[in-house]
Amino acid sequence: MRARHEKQVLIFDADDTLWENNVLFERVIDDFLDWLAHPTLDRAELREILDDIERANSAAHGYGSKVFLRSLGDCVSRLRERPATREELRRIDELAVALVEGRIELIPGVTDTLDALGERHDLLLLTKGDTEEQQRKLAVSGLERHFGGIHIVAEKDAGTYHELARQYALAPEATWMIGNSPKSDILPARQAGLGAVFIPNENTWVLEHSELDPNDPGVLRLSAFPELLRHF
Repeated sequence: MRARHEKQVLIFDADDTLWENNVLFERVIDDFLDWLAHPTLDRAELREILDDIERANSAAHGYGSKVFLRSLGDCVSRLRERPATREELRRIDELAVALVEGRIELIPGVTDTLDALGERHDLLLLTKGDTEEQQRKLAVSGLERHFGGIHIVAEKDAGTYHELARQYALAPEATWMIGNSPKSDILPARQAGLGAVFIPNENTWVLEHSELDPNDPGVLRLSAFPELLRHF
């Protein structure tokens, strides 16, 4: 793909695209599974149970650390066949202190890359999750200044992208969604007729995994965020 010198609209995902996110959850899950120390189930079996609980809770209650903590408590309740005790819930809160404190670790090269891209293209932010939590992370990140529009939604599906395109009168051939999630960033953007840039993150949440068509010419695959400067 040659560099696009004409002005484009670049829509950015936030979690695990601009800053690390799921790796914090994975660290908590590792500590949580160590703490559970179930007498008969191994870690893989415990993780499968937790994934099922997270899948149900995200569908019913959305995303973010509050829903995640709820899932951990529900996991304890299911495994121990009784409601989680106050002490158990307190221990879960202790394990997840990094999430509660809202620490932000930017992906390498993000700030400089956004600085350069913003000089020649229009930048938007589209992220899903708890509104208050996502706004706080964005404020801590210092990246808000880069974006001409910021959109925090409950879910990112094809309808979300159609509505964003309508709101900004976007030309599909000059609009790209950039993110790490096949399920939320790439596939629905393509269904809405937009281009997509897939930048994998090895810590992407398992529930965001999905297969991409390797022959889709509308998907650009990059290995690192700064590589965007070679194409836009």
